[in-house]
Amino acid sequence: MPQNGLRILPPGSALLQGNCGAHPIRLLKGTAGAGLVPSGPWKMSGASSAAQLALLHTPQGHPVIPGATSGLLSSLEPQLRCLSLSGRWSSKMESPPLGRPRASMPFLLRSLLALLALSTPSQCQDSEATSPKATNGTPFPWDKMRLPEHVIPVHYDLTIHANLTTLTFWGTTEVEVTASRPTSTIILHSHRLQISKATLRRRAGQGLLQEPLRVLEYPRHEQIALLAPEPLLVGLPYTVVIDYAGNLSDTFHGFYKSTYRTKEGEVRVLASTQFEPTAARMAFPCFDEPAFKANFSIKIRREPRHLAISNMPLVKSVTVAEGLVEDQFDVTVKMSTYLVAFIVSDFESVSKVTKSGVKVSVYAVPEKINQAAYALDAAVTLLEFYEDYFSIPYPLPKQDLAAIPDFQSGAMENWGLTTYRESALLFDVEKSSASSKLGITMTVSHELAHQWFGNLVTMEWWNDLWLNEGFAKFMEFVSVSVTHPELKVEDYFLGKCFNAMEVDALNSSHPVSTPVENPAQILEMFDEVSYEKGACILNMLRDYLGADAFKSGIVQYLREYSYRNTKNEDLWNSMARICPAGGMQETEGFCSRGQHSSSSSHWRQEVLDVKAMMNTWTLQKGFPLVTVTVRGRNVHLEQEHYMKGADGAPETGYLWHVPLTFITSKSDVVQRFLLKTKTDVLLLPEAVEWIKFNVGMNGYYIVHYEDDGWDSLTGLLKGAHTAISRNDRASLINSAFQLVSIGKLSIEKALDLSLYLKHETEIMPVFQGLNELIPMYKLMEKREMDEVETQFKAFLIRLLQGLIDAQTWTDDGSVSERMLRSQLLLLACVRKYEPCVRQAEGHFRRWKDSNGTLSLPNDVTLAVFAVGAQDTEGWNFLYNKYRSSLSSTEKSQIEFALCTSQDQEKLQWLLDDSFKGDVIKTQEFPYILTLIGRNPVGYPLAWQFLRENWNKLVQKFELGSASIAHMVTGTTNQFSTRARLEEVKGFFSSLKDNGSQLRCVQQTLETIEENIRWMDKNFDKIRVWLQSEKPELQ
Repeated sequence: MPQNGLRILPPGSALLQGNCGAHPIRLLKGTAGAGLVPSGPWKMSGASSAAQLALLHTPQGHPVIPGATSGLLSSLEPQLRCLSLSGRWSSKMESPPLGRPRASMPFLLRSLLALLALSTPSQCQDSEATSPKATNGTPFPWDKMRLPEHVIPVHYDLTIHANLTTLTFWGTTEVEVTASRPTSTIILHSHRLQISKATLRRRAGQGLLQEPLRVLEYPRHEQIALLAPEPLLVGLPYTVVIDYAGNLSDTFHGFYKSTYRTKEGEVRVLASTQFEPTAARMAFPCFDEPAFKANFSIKIRREPRHLAISNMPLVKSVTVAEGLVEDQFDVTVKMSTYLVAFIVSDFESVSKVTKSGVKVSVYAVPEKINQAAYALDAAVTLLEFYEDYFSIPYPLPKQDLAAIPDFQSGAMENWGLTTYRESALLFDVEKSSASSKLGITMTVSHELAHQWFGNLVTMEWWNDLWLNEGFAKFMEFVSVSVTHPELKVEDYFLGKCFNAMEVDALNSSHPVSTPVENPAQILEMFDEVSYEKGACILNMLRDYLGADAFKSGIVQYLREYSYRNTKNEDLWNSMARICPAGGMQETEGFCSRGQHSSSSSHWRQEVLDVKAMMNTWTLQKGFPLVTVTVRGRNVHLEQEHYMKGADGAPETGYLWHVPLTFITSKSDVVQRFLLKTKTDVLLLPEAVEWIKFNVGMNGYYIVHYEDDGWDSLTGLLKGAHTAISRNDRASLINSAFQLVSIGKLSIEKALDLSLYLKHETEIMPVFQGLNELIPMYKLMEKREMDEVETQFKAFLIRLLQGLIDAQTWTDDGSVSERMLRSQLLLLACVRKYEPCVRQAEGHFRRWKDSNGTLSLPNDVTLAVFAVGAQDTEGWNFLYNKYRSSLSSTEKSQIEFALCTSQDQEKLQWLLDDSFKGDVIKTQEFPYILTLIGRNPVGYPLAWQFLRENWNKLVQKFELGSASIAHMVTGTTNQFSTRARLEEVKGFFSSLKDNGSQLRCVQQTLETIEENIRWMDKNFDKIRVWLQSEKPELQ
């Protein structure tokens, strides 16, 4: 993967290079370890006089850069005299460019240093070709994507008036700033805003002095420069006042328009915000980076018929003109711009109060407010849990949860005003499914966890997004397992890790902590690696440290960095103080773990270095494959980087600190061993029949068992599968098929292992079996291998027939049992298993005859609708029901069913209609495109639609967004022919900067190549295997 404008330097040097006039510049600085510094040229922006690099001098008169060796630089005097920094100083430098002068420097030179910061523009200018130009053609005084750090926002006063008739808004931003060094230039963000006026206010004696600011715009970086007539003085408060206007966005980000249709058919308009990661600048000019935290005072002007809500409670409302009300909200706590939120709507709400007095409210459109009760109760319970778990009170007086009719992602954690898709918040008691209840609970839990992880403590930059998202994803499971034990969330955590590994096994994956710079790169960080892998490695750490030690570490982290920003290492430093690397922790289970010696049968204690361990999981991509070879009592271990691809994939040389756990046929007591080296040996007390590593799949790694290891475990599953946990069974299924991909295990052995599923009843192993087996016939569908494809589908139904036949067509049982029933009956009906189809047809006929008023069991509705949609009359009836339904679950079920049609005309119409957004909202389009992309008759239509409408899709959903990624992979990653591969390559390479560089494109190209290789290698073996006798299925 490209380093996104950064280059890793070899140990022992930090290299800064660029051009200044005719003089090339190459500066070396002695340092320990590798550093990250900008790899591009330093721009010499003459327009930014305050950005000049102060030149220090030794007593001998040689110019030096702070932290550099004078002897090395003395020969560079001509170059240094024109050196001007407009970028950030490398974090590896020992002191900043304007560091305090050395004590040996004469006073005169120190005075000169101060003057240099205010000097006139350097005579050494950039070439015309590389100098950024503002929209008016004049030089723009800043050439970096990141803002300079010497002007800091302290407090924003925002006044915003949205007109929901003209779909425009105007605003005034008053932001108090301070400068850490003299400067005449203030750089901040603004995107698609028309700025009419900018002034600078400061105190002068008893009064206020106002000076006009010249405004330069640089749309490429979404920045503006405000040029003051005189430099801002260090430490004094200034207020920047900007008047501006804009159009409500017709995308899903910024300050955007949303609509809903009432029962009577009236279309109503509202305006809502979605600022993460880089869209606050679309609503007001601001310092739109997470480290620029400030307080916000927000005023919203609206018509009397509307309601405005924001992060903080309403203080008062005043009438400012006839038909115009101004709502004034309380001052926020110190927070990042991406967490600001406001909504102007006609929503209604229901409220409750937590034990600690926090008012919790759910807002929704009037006709759906009766679906808010479940989320309200869940939010109160979860907020109380987090206050207790973190031992830090929720700092705001209220927490609102708002269901927005148009919303691109699932939800957003704006502080005090979390926003959601309607389907992620509203629960219809009569129609919502068990999976809907689980999803709502987990989503609310995720966003409320963010009120601490992300809002109270925020990552310094988006490269460490996982500190927000990985933690919130992980806390879903920690919290909901306590607050809603009946949901059995532990049954689903593993699925997240398997999903992450699918992406993380590709060469195009990235480390959890990855350098990013531009908005598209930032958006790409919102992926399985930041969320799911982040959560899985945290779970692994908690399992290794023990729950109490882990909790102590994160509470200390939250307390130490409240209202501040952090980097990856800050978390590990907090953990390390709980678990010191250099001494024993007296409290058992905190840091010291039993570590098996490779040379004796005794256990020794070894203290864990949390930072060293976790750096191996966050700073390098991928995950380890641990190969286990048993020789009597000796267990030989070897780790390597698991990566899919050609058999001769390059060895990365990565090593991890792998917290191994294992049980054996002789002992179900979990043993632990931290594997730090490429190979090691364990000595067991006695010989065993089988050994199972990665107990409960708490570790983010997979295991290969050499010799007869897999045969022993397959025999265990077929003979007594309940001897190991359901999570262990699921992880064996996953590992076996992952090993087929890299040639470590034959496809026949993996399929033999899957035969035990005939006797499986638990959701996790069954789902994992389906996740491995279904894609095999999906690849065959794309190659038109009808005969073997049909045989394979028949085998899958035969394998699960006993479990399918045991399902009742009711809503009885636990959440897990109900979700398993829903998926099994859907599979059976889509695969045309006759008893299932017959039942579904009967249910659909009765439901249709009642004009949709008959109440179907929620868990079987998906299967019933999918069968009903297979003829024209049923399809049309479902579509008409969709138009009038108020249930998000029912709408989602109908969307799925409509997309299973085998009529290409209907599928094409669905694509066109959902993209237009009149009846099926455009927010549903990525889901519909992906469903049709999985349909054996629809996938060519989906791929064609993506290509023909790419520019419109990028405009609507944003380059780099998860929606774009899902559409790319959803339409292409089951292709398995060379012809399709060339088609995909050709299309995306033609896009240049508008998509060819996306990580999802690299992922899908890798996946298609893997599909081709996999099918070429395994298809004939599968065909032969299917024809062989299998007594297990008799």
